[in-house]
Amino acid sequence: MNPLPTIMADNRLTRQQIYDRIRETSRDDFILEEMKRLGFWGRGQDDPSVSELLIKKEVELGKELDKLLAEQRKYDNKQAVLKEMRMKRMAEAKQKRADNKKKREEQRFNKAEAWRQKKETEIFYLGQGVSGGLNHTENNVVLLQQKGLPVFYDEQELASAAGIELKELKFLSFSRSVSTVNHYRKFYLPKKSGGKRLISAPMPRLKKLQYWILHNVLQKVTLHTAVHGFTGKRSIVTNAQQHIAKDVVINADVKDFFPSIHIKRVKGIFKALGYSEKTATILALVCTEPVTEEVMIDGKNYFIQKGERVLPQGAPTSPALTNIICYHLDKRLQGVASKHQYTYTRYADDITFSATGQQLKEEALLWRVKKILKEEGFNIHPDKIRIMHKGTRQEVTGVVVNKKLSLSRQKLRNFRAMLHNLKTKGYADIKTGNKDIAAVILGYLNYIKMIDPVKALQFQQQVNQLFQQPSFHQLLKEQAAARAAVKPVEKSAMPSPESTTPQQGNGNWWNVTE
Repeated sequence: MNPLPTIMADNRLTRQQIYDRIRETSRDDFILEEMKRLGFWGRGQDDPSVSELLIKKEVELGKELDKLLAEQRKYDNKQAVLKEMRMKRMAEAKQKRADNKKKREEQRFNKAEAWRQKKETEIFYLGQGVSGGLNHTENNVVLLQQKGLPVFYDEQELASAAGIELKELKFLSFSRSVSTVNHYRKFYLPKKSGGKRLISAPMPRLKKLQYWILHNVLQKVTLHTAVHGFTGKRSIVTNAQQHIAKDVVINADVKDFFPSIHIKRVKGIFKALGYSEKTATILALVCTEPVTEEVMIDGKNYFIQKGERVLPQGAPTSPALTNIICYHLDKRLQGVASKHQYTYTRYADDITFSATGQQLKEEALLWRVKKILKEEGFNIHPDKIRIMHKGTRQEVTGVVVNKKLSLSRQKLRNFRAMLHNLKTKGYADIKTGNKDIAAVILGYLNYIKMIDPVKALQFQQQVNQLFQQPSFHQLLKEQAAARAAVKPVEKSAMPSPESTTPQQGNGNWWNVTE
């Protein structure tokens, strides 16, 4: 059997393969390669012949020519090339815009989310003109610990310690030049010397926060020994005791005491205690109020700020802050007093000097006092300077101090007249406003007892007789009903009219001597 056909059959190419080979090279080159592959090229003909070289060269040149022709065809149709290039660039630009848009959306979302989280955890703006130091958050921890004051490393700790949310702390401390909200209720009270006194009473939420600051921060600060107002274990009695039986007593009032203290001084006090500028700013804003003017536009009330923030007269934190702020003032006034053998005390805005024997003339002392007060940012009220010599009635914060602590005859006479009128004429002729008449009587009786216990015992008998009258019990019931009609009954430490009857084993509730 002849093996050649079998070999040829095994090495046979398909029609498609033959077409592909010819297309890649040329017909002659394909035939030459197939002859070599199938063994039809003669032995000893290792060196290529001229025809073979020509065939290979033809193939190479053909390929190069095809390439050049392809390039030529491309450049011949310039519009097509430009269109292709433009389409490619447009597609790339469109994709780039889509990618950039997606990237910007992600950035905006991340930024908005970060801003939302920052607003929930930080206070970074509290109004125009007061937010400059909110980026300074470093406390003087050593100083705070020395003074026994709580440390707040950030505003979140401050809010948590006060028992409120951070957003409420921001709301209560935010300073607005124009607002429809006012955190204070303003009203006037008559002055003892005539005229009216503006009271700014904080609303419940702010008042609660101010009381927290008072109890946890301000009351822990050591005050000057000359201070007797609004501090523990001191009162008008301890203030007056320092000036008993003196040859001369000089009393003066500081003009516009609370409004004279601006927010910068309050903020400076909190910083001096060791708090960071951020914490000091927040605390100062909570403890001050702006001077505002209320206007109505389109039936809506607006509060427009027209002056700096100052200490409000009526806030629980204001007296304590003035005591701390006036430490340097008290120290200087005490120095002048000690140098010239005077005794010096201060009860809020009421300053008192007294002396016995040879000392600096009153006018010279007052000149020095006025100078010091002016240097410390205060002024003496020109109409409230009293120089009381021995032989005249000498009063200190409403208490007579000539020989011992006592009340003026006029005050005792007025109280005695009120008890008599209640006993004989009833409640109609007694002016106590909407106050509980029993509370008014007991309050004044305790005031007398604090200053002059002997006099208090004499009045106690009259009070006991008055409270035991059935008609007085009926009066208390009627008054309680009238108050309940005006506002809801609130819990009070005072007994209700129904409980005014003495109970066995407990004695009389109105007997303050028990």
